[in-house]
Amino acid sequence: METKHTAEKLWTSPFIVLTLCNLLLFMNLQMVLPALPSYVKGVFHASDVMASLVTTLFALSAIITRLIAGKALQRGKRNLVLFLGLSVALLATLGYAWCGTLAMFLLMRVFYGAGFGMASTTFPTMTSNVVPLKRMGEGMGYYGLSTSLAMSLGPSIGLSLLASGFGSLVTGATVMLALILPMLFLVRSQLRQPAEVAPATPESSKLFDRKILLPFLLNFLLSIVYGGLLSFMALFGKEVGIANVGVFFLVNAVSVVLVRPLSGKIFDKKGHGVLMLPGALLVIAGLLIVSYSTGLGMLAAAALLFGAGLGILQPSFQAWMIKVVTPEQRGMANGMYFNSIDLGVALGALLLGTIAMNTGYAMMYRLATLVMVVFILLYTASQISRKKTSLRTS
Repeated sequence: METKHTAEKLWTSPFIVLTLCNLLLFMNLQMVLPALPSYVKGVFHASDVMASLVTTLFALSAIITRLIAGKALQRGKRNLVLFLGLSVALLATLGYAWCGTLAMFLLMRVFYGAGFGMASTTFPTMTSNVVPLKRMGEGMGYYGLSTSLAMSLGPSIGLSLLASGFGSLVTGATVMLALILPMLFLVRSQLRQPAEVAPATPESSKLFDRKILLPFLLNFLLSIVYGGLLSFMALFGKEVGIANVGVFFLVNAVSVVLVRPLSGKIFDKKGHGVLMLPGALLVIAGLLIVSYSTGLGMLAAAALLFGAGLGILQPSFQAWMIKVVTPEQRGMANGMYFNSIDLGVALGALLLGTIAMNTGYAMMYRLATLVMVVFILLYTASQISRKKTSLRTS
């Protein structure tokens, strides 16, 4: 019989392995993401807008695939979705090195997006099923730390490998994905899929639930900003004469590591109300300091603030979306959480890339703060509306 202590235990073998697997999956993504726009501009002589398609097409492919993957997970096809996704992503990563034209490169990004979409939907769904509900904010905070670490460390590692040649980058990114399979093998008996699949219900068949609309929109806005920051940091460094922009991602990683576990615990105790506005203000401050940076000192200060904001907001959104839906909807909620990121990154890279062509990268980052102003207004309006509704019904 399961005891209360066992039921609320967080650091189990499946939880640890799934968190590490997610780290490797996102390291593969983030190592190549900031390097590719610069690479395609140099090799294929692409414009800023064409270079942004490297990010946009991947993200759109992942979004569409997640909708299909979410339905497959509800039908008990977890292993098929996971291993097919990992295999496609692995082959596409290797394929980057063999692309001789921009069109072929963009096609490979579409394939990679499909594989990544399947794997990135399956891992958090499996994880949310092994995390105690009362520790969901803390658990998904620690799990999501692997994503944030990858978002912070991956770009720096990727840009360093790119300096040694594109082949080195492809090899490094491929190794990250290949390591996932033996790790899953180690805990295969504890990750066995239930023999019975829950019967379909009106709740479980939904592709979207209105209860997750607000965190979906807020995370989407945050990701627009992050998409522009990530996609054009290397090019911004060239514009202002900062050689080692990888420092930004390293300091950002330290900030995220310090903040993210704490924000998850605060979410469990206080909810999202005390986290949204401080997180948004930190992101705005980080963007403004980036835009005025002329050396590594200012860039590091910007990274510290931006990382703190990211570390506060992202785990809150994921835990928020998981907690407001039923257990059978967690696959959908996790899929939509990552879709909000990818949709935001896709639009952010395209929209802010277009702005950068006309204003330069520094002004682009200043204008990106307006997106976070919309974030604050939307959240504040929703809270006022919720309080008015609560007063009317009480």
